[in-house]
Amino acid sequence: MSWIFYALLAALCFGLRGVFYQWTSQKTMNRNLMLCGVFFTGFLVSIFFLLLQKTSFDVSISHILVGASMGVLSFLANASLYKGYAVGKASLVSVLAGLPPLIVVVLAFLLWNETLTAIQLWSFFIIFVGIYLIRYSNDLSLTDLKGAHWGLLAALFFGLNDIMGKQSTRVESDMFITLLLMFGVGSFLFLLGWLANRHSRNQQTTELSWSTARTFNIGMLVGITNVGGMVAILTAFATGPTGMVSAISALNLLVVLFYTRFFLRVPFRLLELIGIGFALVGLILLRLF
Repeated sequence: MSWIFYALLAALCFGLRGVFYQWTSQKTMNRNLMLCGVFFTGFLVSIFFLLLQKTSFDVSISHILVGASMGVLSFLANASLYKGYAVGKASLVSVLAGLPPLIVVVLAFLLWNETLTAIQLWSFFIIFVGIYLIRYSNDLSLTDLKGAHWGLLAALFFGLNDIMGKQSTRVESDMFITLLLMFGVGSFLFLLGWLANRHSRNQQTTELSWSTARTFNIGMLVGITNVGGMVAILTAFATGPTGMVSAISALNLLVVLFYTRFFLRVPFRLLELIGIGFALVGLILLRLF
């Protein structure tokens, strides 16, 4: 069951990406430009590994459509998430944005009739409950639903991106062709977003702590974790159940949680500890059976 290893590796990489996002969120800088740098690193890495390949590969229309759609979906998911955090309560948006594994399981069943075994289904349920307990622990109040629609949109786009990642393996697209298109389209869209608002009123009146060059370069460094996570999750999708891979990779929030506990000295809450316990039980159950 090597797909479990790659799904966990994806969770680790995406968790480290989340740590960097947490750190950069404390800086006044242009988010679109930083994310453009994140995606541009993936674009360059994809080109590098394609040039290293000795064998030729065929690129069909379906391969192009899958890779390009992943770039658009990644852009829309990140844009929706940032918009939700900007206009709504972070805890509510975070909880709703944690829905992708559930969306992925449903879509995988509807599209490909992909089902889980009884053990996998129980593992998925336990892991999903753990994820939600961790997210729900952050003083969530459902009386204020402002920004909820942005959280739901982020979940939908992240879920669809996972589905298209699985589809790339089903049409046997070369991994780095898929990533080249995804990161290329994504970086282009974030570049357009940066150009569109660089002269906005906020940018004119607010002094940015990071220069344009520094913001882009830091984004490129963060992009190393992002491309590592994408390589790992596509490898896991190649042989693993779509819903389970998505759920395990969503455990990246554990990395962020441990970072805030041991580096930022933020103590664990009871629900967070219970959520961690559920997640670990789900992983152990999946590994043993």
